[in-house]
Amino acid sequence: MKKISFRNDVLPLKNALYRLALRITLNTAEAEDIVQDTLIKVWDRRDGWDDIDSIEAFSMTICRNLALDRIKKAENQNGSLDAVPFETPDAAYNPYEQMIQKDRVELVRKLVDSLPEKQRSCMQLRDFEGKPYREIAEILGITEEQVKVNIFRARQAIKTKFKEFDNYGL
Repeated sequence: MKKISFRNDVLPLKNALYRLALRITLNTAEAEDIVQDTLIKVWDRRDGWDDIDSIEAFSMTICRNLALDRIKKAENQNGSLDAVPFETPDAAYNPYEQMIQKDRVELVRKLVDSLPEKQRSCMQLRDFEGKPYREIAEILGITEEQVKVNIFRARQAIKTKFKEFDNYGL
């Protein structure tokens, strides 16, 4: 097997890696970052290059996986309640509806703040920061099952209290 050189064998792949990342992410800046991360990962694994049949296939696989991970991570990101746009049709838009929507967002914020600390922390880490259950469990020092139970209870409490408030006076 031939000796693989980073400069001669890996760096010329950067344009193909960029096109692959761009096709997956549809974002030029994100694709550039992915290519850079791919080249770093390939370089970090230079000790095992002799065992690789095709450095091009190896690099493309890393690039594809990184791009898919970035997309998955972006889909799991939940913005803050302030960043949520209000969907209002132009014909039916009025200041009263805007005020109602703003009040509901503020109510949800207050309801989240009123939760017990552990439920609030679990919900914050999962729903607002997009952390996986395992990571939340490590951060809070509890089991994954306890994390899931706390999130379920927090969501149920907010849902119940919100319905009570929303239906008040009907």
